[in-house]
Order: sequence, then C-alpha cells, then structure tokens
Amino acid sequence: MLYVSEAAVQQAVGQADVTAAIGEVFVALAGGEALNFPVVRETLNYAEAIFGFKSGFDRSGPTLGVKAGGLWPGNRARGLANHQSTIVLFDPQTGAPHALVRGTYLTALRTAAASALSIRHLAREDARVLGIVGAGGQAEFQLRAALGERRFEAIYIYDQLAASAEQLKNALADTGLDIGIAAADKVAAESDVIITVTPSFTPIVESAWVRPGTHLACMGADTRGKQEVEADLLAKAALFGDEPAQAVALGECQHAFAAGLIDAGDIVTLGRVLSGAHPGRTDARQITVFDSTGMGLQDLAAARVALRLAQQRGLAVDMEALS
Repeated sequence: MLYVSEAAVQQAVGQADVTAAIGEVFVALAGGEALNFPVVRETLNYAEAIFGFKSGFDRSGPTLGVKAGGLWPGNRARGLANHQSTIVLFDPQTGAPHALVRGTYLTALRTAAASALSIRHLAREDARVLGIVGAGGQAEFQLRAALGERRFEAIYIYDQLAASAEQLKNALADTGLDIGIAAADKVAAESDVIITVTPSFTPIVESAWVRPGTHLACMGADTRGKQEVEADLLAKAALFGDEPAQAVALGECQHAFAAGLIDAGDIVTLGRVLSGAHPGRTDARQITVFDSTGMGLQDLAAARVALRLAQQRGLAVDMEALS
C-alpha cells in the first residue's frame, strides 16, 4: 500500500493538474460513467467539528475510494488548516486498499477547481470584477484559481473578521490587481463573479444586491442547515451544480427547495455544460448560480492525480516495504 504525505502532495501537484481532473470527473458523472455515493456528514458536538465521509466510483478511471474528514474551526489558532481529510484509494478489481493520500491540500485545490470550472463555463466573457464572501483558509485558493479563468481587473473581499480580510488582501498583493475590502452588500453589487466560501448557517448575500448577469459560485454550504445566499435569489437564477440530489439535501439549494421555490430538476449538472450537452449561460443578463456541495468523486480524481505525480517524482512511500 502506498502513502502520499501532505508535503509530497504539495510538492507534486498544482492547481491546473487538479482542475483538469475535476473537469473529467464532472463529465464522467454526467455521462453515467461515475457514481457519487451519499454523503455522511455530521456535527460532532465536540471541538465545534463537523466530520464525514464522501465516496464514489468512476468507471472511466477506474477509481474507487473514500475521503474521511471535516471542519475543525479552531485549527487556525493551532497553526493547522481548518479542513482536515485523508483519502483511501482501493483496487476496483479486488477491493484491496491501494493508497493512502493525505487530502487537506488536495481538498483546497479540488474545491477551487470546481468554482473555477463554473466561472470558465458560466460567467460572462466580459466579467472584470471578482468578489469573495469569506476570507478563511480556502479563499486564496478560490481566488487564484478564478483569476486564471477571466481577465479580472479588481477583487472585493468581505469577511466578518476584518483581520482575515486584510490578511487575504496582503496574500494577493503579488497579483497586481486593485483589491478592496468592503461590506457584503458592496461586494455583491459591484462584482461580476461572486464566490461564497463561509461556514454560515444564515444568509449573507441578499437577493436584491445581486445585479443581472452575475455568476455566483456557492462553495460553503455542504451540510444540512448551512446557507450563504437568500433563497429568493436561487428562484430567479439559472441553477447549476455538481450533483442535484445532493444540492437540494445539503447545498445552497436546500432552503429554496424546502420552501418550494425550486425543484431538483431545475439544477443542471456542470458536467453537462462541460460536455456540451447543455449551453450553460444563455443570456448576458442571466444570473447563474453554481451550487457546489463537494463530491467524493472530486476527491478521488484529485487523489488519483496526486498519486500518479508523486510516484513519478519518487515521493510515494511503499508502506509494506517498511514493515
């Protein structure tokens, strides 16, 4: 059994590697070649943590496995990433464990890849202002991946903690872009693309703030009860997601669905857009929303790439050889 450490993943894997892999698995899912298994995700009532399992099977790989992990909000104060996870890959022919891949950095890359792909295929071509709601550990990954998809000229940042927003602004100084820290209403009103990436259980972005033609990548809601955007906004938007059934159960769409404002059938899988089966945005004034709940398939695709690249660079450890 092989082992790929966090350090090895960071040495071997780049954002472009993961974005390409995530695009492929979205298409495989839309084409019926991949199965995303139901998510198990629960609040522990301990250390404020949320823990769960995501798994799936991609025949086109073939890739079989599971990711275990979750959110520990207190980790930043300990010098650790708030999100912690580990991925186990199994041999699809035998079910035997094949590799253990640390997934904390990979989770950041694959989450950013999903929003970047949604921007590539759904945002207006003339989008120039990028906004983000939430300046936590995932935010820089999100913004850097997004910057590769459009010729953005400015970034607006909102976070309820001013220090976090300032830290994110400083981290992005090398981009050379005009970067401002603003209230949530200004971020929403001024941005052509809005990324929401918070653990909020109450809506932050109000429907009235969002202009026609805006694209929103809603990345934070992945658990029952979470919400970053007013439900009314979803009712007037063109909806896209990684997996519709999961979106109405765990994602940003869950509240609009519960209120009867939308149906699961209103959500188009992003894989259909990537494959050309659906046109995506059809009007420059259309509001588009990508609801990302995160799929085990994304984690497995990222882990498969990480394992391959680590092996090529001699960074994968054969644990059985150590015994």
